[in-house]
Amino acid sequence: MCGIAGILSPDPEHRAAIERMTRALYHRGPDDQGYYHNGKIVLGQTRLSIIDLQTGHQPISNEDDTLVLVCNGEIYNSPALRKALVEKGHRFRTRTDVEVILHLYEEHGDDCVKHLQGMFAFALWDRIRQRLLLARDHMGQKPLFFTTGPGTIFFASEVKALLASNLVQPEMELEGMWHYMSLRFMPDQFTFFKNIQKLPAASRLVFENGSTRIDRYWDIDFLAKHSGSEKEIEEGLHHTLLETVKSHMLSDVPVGAFLSGGIDSGIVSAMMASVQEQPVPVFSIGVKEQSFNELPYARMVAQRYGMEAHEEVVESNMIHKIPTMIHHMDEPSDPFGVGVYLVAQLARRNVKVALSGDGGDESFAGYDRFAGQRLADYYAVLPRWLRQTVMDRLIRLIPDSFQYKTIAQKARWLNEMSLRERGDRYAHSMSFLRFTDDAKRSLFTEKSQSTFDSQDSREKILAHFNASNVNELVDRMLYTDLMTRMPDHLLVIADRMCMAHSLENRSPLVDHRLVEYAAAIPGNMKLKGMKLKHILRSVSARYLPRELVYREKQGFGFPIALWLRNDLAHFLRNLFAESRFVEAGIFDQKVIQTLLDEHLSGKVDHNFRLWILLNLELWYRMYFENTSVDQMHEITARMMRA
Repeated sequence: MCGIAGILSPDPEHRAAIERMTRALYHRGPDDQGYYHNGKIVLGQTRLSIIDLQTGHQPISNEDDTLVLVCNGEIYNSPALRKALVEKGHRFRTRTDVEVILHLYEEHGDDCVKHLQGMFAFALWDRIRQRLLLARDHMGQKPLFFTTGPGTIFFASEVKALLASNLVQPEMELEGMWHYMSLRFMPDQFTFFKNIQKLPAASRLVFENGSTRIDRYWDIDFLAKHSGSEKEIEEGLHHTLLETVKSHMLSDVPVGAFLSGGIDSGIVSAMMASVQEQPVPVFSIGVKEQSFNELPYARMVAQRYGMEAHEEVVESNMIHKIPTMIHHMDEPSDPFGVGVYLVAQLARRNVKVALSGDGGDESFAGYDRFAGQRLADYYAVLPRWLRQTVMDRLIRLIPDSFQYKTIAQKARWLNEMSLRERGDRYAHSMSFLRFTDDAKRSLFTEKSQSTFDSQDSREKILAHFNASNVNELVDRMLYTDLMTRMPDHLLVIADRMCMAHSLENRSPLVDHRLVEYAAAIPGNMKLKGMKLKHILRSVSARYLPRELVYREKQGFGFPIALWLRNDLAHFLRNLFAESRFVEAGIFDQKVIQTLLDEHLSGKVDHNFRLWILLNLELWYRMYFENTSVDQMHEITARMMRA
């Protein structure tokens, strides 16, 4: 696991920025750093030593030094690849896993990426051809950002490294932000900064002769389905998942696991324990509010397998951690990210590597909205006029308790979704708790909207929902999530929040081979009637307590709605009274004030919307007013007590 950076430019003053860029990535690799300088290219790397602790230094070259590589990530099938390459006559200099990429490039050129099983983002310089190849793994677990100019390209593992060059100035990307307000993630190649792009998942970028070419090398096929009975397919899933977990344990240092109390992290941890003699270190966090607390279920798994359990309880003072989280995200933080940040902090005190359960919901239909689509069809039997008038008024009378999955929230969601169909319904469900396009048109001022192309954000979802390589409704939803929320939201958070603590996070359920297997499972085995994750639950029942496997999905969450109404109410009023987005003419002050008043009075739960606005305010101060993390801590403390 590493941080990588590079500059390809004829200007030596440009190339001199590589050390500043690399230093900005120190947290991604505090164990070592290295540089490569040759002609118009410079490469930098910081290393977190996991495999080949002694000789795995980067940048690394092939036998005749014609190819040079910097790579962030792990190649889980490197032992098998190495053996095959040695048999073909290739000579290896180290035991590090990423060296196989150099020799695969010698054999297969740009298609070397198609042979890799792992998480990776790499840059490979072909000295003879004066050609740069950048690539990201199949699912987008490892990040890579870039910006180009005449005859130049700058790239790095994080945006902050590009900004540290002082050759790229921060400028707000309002079109991308428009979509973020609805989707909770930046779609396509957008980042929060104009002229800085992300290389999409499963993509290659070739920079040659001053021009850039990007192409996608892999996609998921949902059309071809497994033959055989459900029992046979379940057995195949069990075997594939167990082998995937084993491969993800490849390491020269101890490996632990996140254990949240759900079935995804539970089965990964249990499988680790089943193949390892030593107790598996597991890490769990909880909250005092019992309706949100999953620690009791995590303990069930830890006790069953004699795991080395570590726990921590979180309180509402987590607001003081948000500036640090924003610094590592280079964008607004997310409620889900709070949990990952804290459990990663706990884990890093004991291990360098931790496996997680990320990806189970996206491949096996684990979110309520998947079943909710079917429920909305049943509810839509009621006449449309009745749902739009009488039912809407009655539902709005239901008081909201500001807890998790309240009746008020569910009823409003169901009624609103029933008024839409298929793709439009699913796309709208993404923005239901955040900002719909109508809500954004009120929030963004007319002046700010005139400066960018304010497209319908639902199109970012429908582009995948209506793809030709999917036909079943449940698979359309899964494919959409795997192409959008997974690489652009969940894996972004997992990477940055773990790397903030120099911890390597591995996600077996995101392995592209497992994703391919899951895609070929018939949809009615993943979502069986209204039963979420049916086939994965069946496999999990072999390892986990029944009361954990078959309980209602809870999720890795916090009582943020309550915290915002109580402990943080004073902070919100002070923060929004000095809104930088209002001062800049981007947002309408009245709309923000209405959201805040309705939430604090208990009229409407706006916690997701307020969280976005809160984080944007802090992010703006840090990236456009050069407010440091320490200074931001002082400002938040002042606003808490002023």
